[in-house]
Amino acid sequence: MAIIDQTARIDAGASIGKDVSIGPFCVIGPHVVIGDGCQLLAQVNVAGHTTIGPRTVVHPFASLGGPPQDLRYRDEPTKLEVGADCIIREYVSMNRGTTQGRGLTTVGDRGFFMANAHVGHDAVVGNDVIFANSVGVAGHTRIGDSVFIGGLSAVHQHTRIGDGAMIAGVTGVRSDVIPFGFAVGSLAVLGGLNVVGMKRRGFSRETMHQVRSAYKRLFDDGGTRAARLDAIEADYRTIEPVMKIVAFAREERDRALCAPVPHR
Repeated sequence: MAIIDQTARIDAGASIGKDVSIGPFCVIGPHVVIGDGCQLLAQVNVAGHTTIGPRTVVHPFASLGGPPQDLRYRDEPTKLEVGADCIIREYVSMNRGTTQGRGLTTVGDRGFFMANAHVGHDAVVGNDVIFANSVGVAGHTRIGDSVFIGGLSAVHQHTRIGDGAMIAGVTGVRSDVIPFGFAVGSLAVLGGLNVVGMKRRGFSRETMHQVRSAYKRLFDDGGTRAARLDAIEADYRTIEPVMKIVAFAREERDRALCAPVPHR
C-alpha cells in the first residue's frame, strides 16, 4: 500500500507501485512510473516520461525528468530511466533525452548521487556508480559501471569514462578515461590506475600486475597505438580487465584518450 502525503500532487496518469512512500509537497507528472518500494521524502519533482526503479530513495528538492538543457529541445516526449536501489540526495537533477541524441537518459542500479549532482540529457550511466557533491555530467556522456567521480568535477559532453575508473575531486574531464584509470587535474590527465577500486572488486595481485603492465605498454611503448593494442591483445587475451581496456581504446569516438603526462 502506498503512503502519500496529503500535500503531494500526483497526476492521475502517473503509475505508482506498491509500498511507495511519497512525502510532503512532491509533484509527480502524468507520464511518470514510480517502482515498488520507492521513497520520495519531500518536495521532489518528477516530470516527463520518467521511470524510477524499485526501492530508489529520493531526497528533498531533487528534480528528475526535467527537460534537457538544450536550446534545440521542443518539448518532444523523450525519456529518463533510473534504475533500482539508487540513493538520490538533495538538489540532484537528471534530465531526459533529446531527439538529436538517444531520446533517452539512462541511469543504472545502485547508484549513489550526492547533493547537487547533475546527469545531463542522453547520458548513459552504469551500475554502482558514486557521484560526489556537485558532480556535473554533461549530455551524451557514457559512464561505466563502478565509476567514482569526486566532488566538484565536471565531465564534458560526448566523453566516456570506462568501468571501474576513478575521477579525482575538482577535475575537468574532456577526454575519454580508460577502464580502471585514475584521472586527476584541473584538465584531467591519467595519474595511473584505480588500484583501490580494483582491490575492492576482488582482483588478484597477478591480475593487477597484468593490468599495470598493459597500461604501461599502451601509453609508453613506441609505434602506433593500433599496433600497441594488437600486441597487448595477443599477450593478454585471457585477462578480462585488460581486454576491456583494449576494446575501449579501439572504439571510435569524438574524444581523444586521456593520457599520462609525457615523460621529459
